[in-house]
Amino acid sequence: MTFSEVREYQYGDDVRDIDWNVTARSNKPYVKVYEEERELTVMLLVDVSQSGAFGAVGDVKREVMAEVAATLAFSAIQNNDKVGVIFFTDRVEKFIPPKKGRKHILLVIRELLDFSPEGSGTDINHALEYMTSALKKRCTTFLVSDFIDSHNYEKAMSIANHKHDLMAIQVYDKREAQMPNVGLVPMLDAERGGVRWIDTSSKRVRQAYGRWWYERQQALHETVQRCRVDLVSTATDEDFVKSLMALFKQRG
Repeated sequence: MTFSEVREYQYGDDVRDIDWNVTARSNKPYVKVYEEERELTVMLLVDVSQSGAFGAVGDVKREVMAEVAATLAFSAIQNNDKVGVIFFTDRVEKFIPPKKGRKHILLVIRELLDFSPEGSGTDINHALEYMTSALKKRCTTFLVSDFIDSHNYEKAMSIANHKHDLMAIQVYDKREAQMPNVGLVPMLDAERGGVRWIDTSSKRVRQAYGRWWYERQQALHETVQRCRVDLVSTATDEDFVKSLMALFKQRG
């Protein structure tokens, strides 16, 4: 149930619905009127930073993120829900306010497929703060990202989930989880720039990288658990629809 309006008190109204502020100003009893809210507002927060351009196993991460977001958008429009999108890097790149209709959803899909960001880094904290400030009405929000972010976004995530219904979808490449033994190779930092040569034939280097990935994933899972946000991870060579179904199933 959501608040709709206030009107003068009528015989038989529940006294618990009296709006005492309006009553005091008007010197007449007024009650709050509520209505059942059937439609949802679905908001997509899509990471378009440069780390999404990586793809060694399966598709490129950015393409998978776009497909995930597009699938969610089509599902929402089938249910006659409003859909909006926030594209972000280390800044908010573009905000498409939630709307209904086939024309609007086609705009959203086109932007998901063709959008070119200006920034290169990732700042999930800023994107969540922007959404919390911009959207006054409660909405169902999907944060789609690889979560390669050096910022602390736990507070912003907790606040966003308190105001809205937030879910997190991580898209990753299996080469990010395990470094292969392919000798001396150049590694590009897509978000901050710069190239470093890494000796992947070194067992110590591969083990250190494996520990880094494990600790990073542990930190992500601990963060979302503290914020009470449901998280699902999907690799670029996996069927993300199964991951989405698992996400909805774990929510009951």
